[in-house]
Amino acid sequence: MSIPGYSYKFDHKHLLSIEDLSRLDIEHILDLSEEFAEATRAGRRPDPHLKDMTVINLFFENSTRTMSSFEIAARRLGADVVAMPIAQSSVKKGETLIDTAMTLNAMSPDAIVIRHSASGGVKLLSRKVDCAVINAGDGTHQHPTQGLLDTLTIRRTKGRVEGLKVTICGDILHSRVARSTTLALHLLGAEVTLCGPATLLPSGTEHWGAARTTHNFDDAIEGADVVMMLRLQMERMNGAYLPSQREYFRNFGLTRERLARAASDATVMHPGPMNRGIEIESAIADGDRSVITQQVEMGVAVREAVLKLLAGRRL
Repeated sequence: MSIPGYSYKFDHKHLLSIEDLSRLDIEHILDLSEEFAEATRAGRRPDPHLKDMTVINLFFENSTRTMSSFEIAARRLGADVVAMPIAQSSVKKGETLIDTAMTLNAMSPDAIVIRHSASGGVKLLSRKVDCAVINAGDGTHQHPTQGLLDTLTIRRTKGRVEGLKVTICGDILHSRVARSTTLALHLLGAEVTLCGPATLLPSGTEHWGAARTTHNFDDAIEGADVVMMLRLQMERMNGAYLPSQREYFRNFGLTRERLARAASDATVMHPGPMNRGIEIESAIADGDRSVITQQVEMGVAVREAVLKLLAGRRL
């Protein structure tokens, strides 16, 4: 985005949270991501912006989409990628996150992509290294590249973000995706409604930019332009958050009948992995309104853009 008389520069060392970004920052990342996405669709490989650079993937939690897309993105840009096997690392011997950070820093990488179970763990590591740090998800706090790829998917599908009604439903309490995506959409002018059971809908969501919250999914989905379902994060639930999965689906699952309440051209999203028949009907997940596979596609493009902006600035 260009503004006459205004010179913009993306001036960030790390990507830790959507909260650290301005609207111009987000639009700049999305515009660059668009270029990468279109090049891939046209069968063109990008220039090797990260040639002779090293990117370390450090994932303390399981991941399929995020870890693999970061690796694909880095390799497309010409970087050497090192995937740290946590199960065989010194972390299993009791090494702290700070000691791990200092060890990796001594190897002079150009970027570290990290996922950690502790909220704030990525920010702590970023203070101990000299290279760019990209947050691939920290606890229930933030997942900035997911928020960016969700926003990019919406912009490409709808042609805009400003003024759209977006409903996000599910396990809001444990979702770093809900936080990051809500923040990004709010900055670009969307109206975001968060919906979920009382036990999974935290207070303070207005600070993320949510316009409203509700426990009534039928009400939340009424007239929505975009409906995003979230995974039930059972691994983070230490207690009775839900009476049963069957009752959850009855009240908060996305069915054909419920989707009929949304706008006639409503787009359906899910960050994955999905629990079919619990969060969403298979017919909808695989239907013509679903852009779930496009989200995965845009994930690579966004991560190419972020790696170029952060690791590439070291050139």
